[in-house]
Amino acid sequence: MKLLTTSAMALALLANTAAADGELVLYHWFEYMPAELLEKFTAETGINVTMDTYDSNEALLASIKAGGLGTYDLAFPGDYMVQIMAGEGLLDTIADGELANMGNIAPEWADPSFDPGRMHSIPYQWGSTSFSVDTDKYSGDINTTDILFNPPAELSGNINMLDSQGEVMALASLHMGIPQCSTDREQLSALNDMLQEAKTHWASFNSDTAKEVLVSGDVSVGMIYDGFSAKARVDRPSVTYAFPTQGYVVWMDNVVLMNDAPNRESAIAFMDFLLEPENIAAVSNFARYGLGVTGAEEFLDPELASLPEANPPAVAGAGAFVAVCDEATQAVYDQIWTNLKN
Repeated sequence: MKLLTTSAMALALLANTAAADGELVLYHWFEYMPAELLEKFTAETGINVTMDTYDSNEALLASIKAGGLGTYDLAFPGDYMVQIMAGEGLLDTIADGELANMGNIAPEWADPSFDPGRMHSIPYQWGSTSFSVDTDKYSGDINTTDILFNPPAELSGNINMLDSQGEVMALASLHMGIPQCSTDREQLSALNDMLQEAKTHWASFNSDTAKEVLVSGDVSVGMIYDGFSAKARVDRPSVTYAFPTQGYVVWMDNVVLMNDAPNRESAIAFMDFLLEPENIAAVSNFARYGLGVTGAEEFLDPELASLPEANPPAVAGAGAFVAVCDEATQAVYDQIWTNLKN
């Protein structure tokens, strides 16, 4: 009996040692990944997961460039940020055959323009960025970007904007009907003037409480991601997601392999884990976004297919990805953004 007990203790010690040997460090969006999924990964692999969070693509990039390289194994940037990070040498290359589940990627997401051939990334979740209106407080037409940039008097001072340069600037360009990476001085001057005037009607710039301020009624309008809006609507049914006739932002978040990842094998294991249909479906069921993996339909909450936030009406404008500007043009947009935030 004593031998059995000692053996059991030895096995437990070995198991704990094995678990401690595997580590994974993620840099992820806030309120997006279900904790249960991380626990499942640890139970299956013995790899312990640590996760830090950010609230915008720009915050992700700034943190990595300020000393985060070599700290994180995987990050979850949006489409345009994958292209920027790859161009700055921040991403590692996924070798052919390194991911056993690479074939599960849906064909439409297998060769995106922001990462041709998926050399650095796999698809994670996709959706849109627009704004939501509390229709108990405003009964007019909400499907116009005027709500954000030239709001009616009853909404002035009751608007929250995402603290996300790429998406705010893209939506502003759609509002004005100009290219996202315009080099026309008159257009850029008009864009800056329009944003400065619109700012006088905004109450706040906040991404991580975009849902909460709508649910609490602290604001009547909030720029927001579609999945966040769907969650807000559960708590406050009058929160209604808008699809402006001028257009709205579409995006795909991705899992990227960081250059100098301290736990590269663990990172590859987690990427493969997320390419399993049942696992990525758990993210969609939690976050209320779309996914880029085939075979996941049977694991998805049936309600996702009919969410109003995921089904643009026929009168909606076209969705547009955030464009990546050349360095000189981006510097002008950065200055417009800095002026807006000051």
